[in-house]
Amino acid sequence: MNKDKLSYSSRNLGSGFLFGLGLVAFFDEIVFHQLLGWHHFYDKSTDAVGLFSDGLFHAFSWFATVASLFLVADLRRRRVFWIKRWIGGVLLGVGAFQLYDGIVQHKLLELHQIRYNVEILPYDIVWNVVAVIILLIGIILFIQTQKSKKGLEERV
Repeated sequence: MNKDKLSYSSRNLGSGFLFGLGLVAFFDEIVFHQLLGWHHFYDKSTDAVGLFSDGLFHAFSWFATVASLFLVADLRRRRVFWIKRWIGGVLLGVGAFQLYDGIVQHKLLELHQIRYNVEILPYDIVWNVVAVIILLIGIILFIQTQKSKKGLEERV
C-alpha cells in the first residue's frame, strides 16, 4: 500500500458503503418486492401507492449503485483503489441497510413486513441475524484495513 492509497482510504470505504446500500436495496426490490411479491416499500395504502414507493426505492438503489461505481472508476484512474477496504465498505453498507430495514422500517415505522400471512418471527430473526453477521464481517475488514493504514502512517 502506498501513501496515495492511504489518503484515499475514506473514499474507498465510502464508495464501497454506497455500493453496498445500492446492491442490497436492488436485491431487496427485485427479489422480495417483484419476484416473490411479499411486500412493497410502503404497504399502508393502495397497490398503486405501493408500486410508486417501490419505484422510488428502486431509483434510490440504482442511483447509489451507479454513483458508487463512478467513485470506483475515479479511484482506479488515480491508481488508489483498495479492494479490501472497498469490500469492507460494501459489507458495512449491506449489513447496515438490512439491519436498518429490519428494525426501523419493519418494526418501528411499520412501513412493511418481510412477508404477510405467515408467522413473522422466524423471518425477522433470520433477516436481522444475517444483517448482523454481514455487518460484523464488514467491521472485521474495516479493522484489518485500519491496522494496515496505521502501520503505513507510522512508516511515512
